[in-house]
Amino acid sequence: MKNLFDVKNKVIVITGGTGVLGAAMVRHFGEQGAKVVILARRAEAGKALEAEVKAAGGEALFLQSDVLKQELLEENYREIMSRYGRIDVLVNCAGGNMPGATIPPDKTIFDLEIDAFRQVVDLNLFGTVLPTMVFCRAMTEQKEGCIINVCSESALRPLTRVAGYGTAKAAVANFTQYMAGELAIKYGSGLRVNAIAPGFFITEQNRTLLTNPDGTYTDRAKTILAHTPFRRFGEPEELLGTLQWLASDASRFVTGTMTVIDGGFDAFSI
Repeated sequence: MKNLFDVKNKVIVITGGTGVLGAAMVRHFGEQGAKVVILARRAEAGKALEAEVKAAGGEALFLQSDVLKQELLEENYREIMSRYGRIDVLVNCAGGNMPGATIPPDKTIFDLEIDAFRQVVDLNLFGTVLPTMVFCRAMTEQKEGCIINVCSESALRPLTRVAGYGTAKAAVANFTQYMAGELAIKYGSGLRVNAIAPGFFITEQNRTLLTNPDGTYTDRAKTILAHTPFRRFGEPEELLGTLQWLASDASRFVTGTMTVIDGGFDAFSI
């Protein structure tokens, strides 16, 4: 019987592949027999992750990249196509936030640093749009492939403080639905675009916001957990089953969706 969830030998490109969540995705797909292309800015971390996947018996290729530099993405594209001849899955995982694009409790909208806001929107929105434009070209020629955008809980409801990040991720959610229709109508039903919306996971970017130097939770973290029925933060590995489903033939008729992975945060009120 065919395994609908099989991704063996699929060429899977992951942007932001050296981050906490991205690296978990890279390791997982490597273990599943996919050919994983790691795109990231940090060369040392990227090469180390590539070596780790290979040492475990998987296949991986690290390419230094920047999701905001189209010329560099085009170079990555040519190298991927030269080596593998196709791209089956693109996971747009690159993203992030910065302090100036947030509004802490002691400040107001008038204190928002518009340049920082713009940078956060650029990274999260254009950092999804540009790789999509570059790498889905192979999918349109193949008449087959899928794109998985990493969205956020903040795309579903405004979260206090995260003005820039939430705005950008809401745009990513809209772009996901737009591209689902755009690609399917013009290039056929073999092309799919979906998103996942992780809830709260502790990463290098938010660690200082959620944990104190001694490892205890900050007041912000305690508030988040009080609104999460599971009463805990997510583990990166808990994203992988949904990713596997979206990357495989098990979701062949699924496009334009956003799957929430949040321990119940979005469903909970009081």
